[in-house]
Amino acid sequence: MHIAFASDHAAVDLKAALVAWARAAGHDVVDLGPETTARVDYPDYGYKLAAHVAAGKADFGVALCGSGIGISIAVNRNPACRCALVSDPYAAALAREHNDANVIAMGARLTGPDMAQACLESFLATAFAGGRHQPRVDKLGAPSERESA
Repeated sequence: MHIAFASDHAAVDLKAALVAWARAAGHDVVDLGPETTARVDYPDYGYKLAAHVAAGKADFGVALCGSGIGISIAVNRNPACRCALVSDPYAAALAREHNDANVIAMGARLTGPDMAQACLESFLATAFAGGRHQPRVDKLGAPSERESA
């Protein structure tokens, strides 16, 4: 599996731990940065990750910042991405199974490395169920009735 990772400065250490785990698990990994804990803006890295996933350069993305909230918002600005902020393995599995999420987001200040690894492992091991969930996922990529009114 091809997995792209990106973070802000607050999540560099968590990103390094997850990248190391993913590589050890045999996944093809790209780290889109940053490399240091020098202050950066999470939208820049969220947009970079979203573009990478949207271009088909990765099967999945992992977005990390202090809370996971800001970077998930940035990723979700790209209509080709469905980024789910999760904090436990069950939520990570549901993000894939019900929502066909292609990016997982977590907060380094809220989720420890062991839990983050468990979330990522659950996310990657779960397939999209399709079926009754597909029409709902289709609506996520379409303009809403509210927008077109």
